[in-house]
Amino acid sequence: MYRTITEKTNTVATVYDYKKDIRLSVQLIRWMMEMIGTWPKSTMISSIERYAYTLLNVICIALISFLVVPAIIYIVLEMDNGYLILKLSGALSFCVLAIVKYFSLIFHKEDIRNGIKYIESDWINTRYYNDRITMIRSAKFGQHLVAICMFFMYGGAIFFYLALPFSASKITEDEGNLTYRPLVYPVARVIIDVRHSPVREIFFWMQCLSGFLAHSITASGCSLAAVFAMHAYGRMEILIQWIEHLIDGRKDLCDNMNERLAIIIEHHVRILRFISLTDRILREISVVEIVQCTVSMCLLGYNIIMEWESQKTTSYITYTVLLLSFTFNIFIFCYIGELIAEKYKKIGEVSYTIDWYRMSGRKSLDIVLMIAMSNTSIKFTAGNIFELSFTTFGNVVKTSVAYFNMLRTLNI
Repeated sequence: MYRTITEKTNTVATVYDYKKDIRLSVQLIRWMMEMIGTWPKSTMISSIERYAYTLLNVICIALISFLVVPAIIYIVLEMDNGYLILKLSGALSFCVLAIVKYFSLIFHKEDIRNGIKYIESDWINTRYYNDRITMIRSAKFGQHLVAICMFFMYGGAIFFYLALPFSASKITEDEGNLTYRPLVYPVARVIIDVRHSPVREIFFWMQCLSGFLAHSITASGCSLAAVFAMHAYGRMEILIQWIEHLIDGRKDLCDNMNERLAIIIEHHVRILRFISLTDRILREISVVEIVQCTVSMCLLGYNIIMEWESQKTTSYITYTVLLLSFTFNIFIFCYIGELIAEKYKKIGEVSYTIDWYRMSGRKSLDIVLMIAMSNTSIKFTAGNIFELSFTTFGNVVKTSVAYFNMLRTLNI
């Protein structure tokens, strides 16, 4: 039975609950990704379990398509109001891009499995108390980012799929013989007439389920980025601490300086591989997120102004919450990219500022390569097109505001 180290005087951890620490890192994203069928299962599962998992993927894609296809047909055949078309197009684009992100998560399932193995291995092999505290601190911060992401994403879903429909005024047709509330995603009558019960109630709750699924996919992508990036951040902090003790050593490190240097370089290479793996997993998701957030922030800002002018309080609040949600999502991607880049530069700075002149002979030349590597630019990218940084976040906001002003000028 494992137990958690609680005494700070115990500098080298020999008994620890690494399973608990692994859960701290990945439990929230595991819950979300298992719910949508994108969590990488063990390669040892049976054929029945594998088919069940594939069936879950098909069901998830079908549910989101259940929102998109009837609404698109409705726009083509029955809708002629420019503002309503624009408002519905924004919601549909979110669902379509959610499907793209879903396929990306499925496609990178093996990479995600390897990333989880990296995290598990790091927790198992980290025995020094201060190193574990550093990793726990980074893991907790990552979980806080996940929790905030889930709060905004599901909060926006609750407002959009529940509060907005129930607050909408009822529509009366057929000279008062038919009264109903419109659905969030309208359905073309050539498919089915959803104005009557119980068809309307069935479609309403199916749309709620599909909508929450689409929001779960978006939250999973953002949360996965936060967890993996913060794990890399924690490992880089540990590497910096090791470099600072390269000359004089530490209780848990080797007595021989050459061995300490070899361990540091090996850990440095391992971090680079994990960052490269994380960037590969997030490459398509981050591109979609930038495009989606740019479009959504523009349209939601326009919707907020329009709903404010029409004095629809619930609609105004709903679109405001959704705007905050998308803004936070793209901020998380750019924030973790900036965080990783700055911390990686710190490795080179610390390598240069240690007492390298105390190293005997030409051993000080051994750290030159590590300094050179650390001075290279290591950044998360969106499809090798955009760098995930505060500059990109500012560009997304400026672009969305520019398109928003264009819509205001056109006065659709």
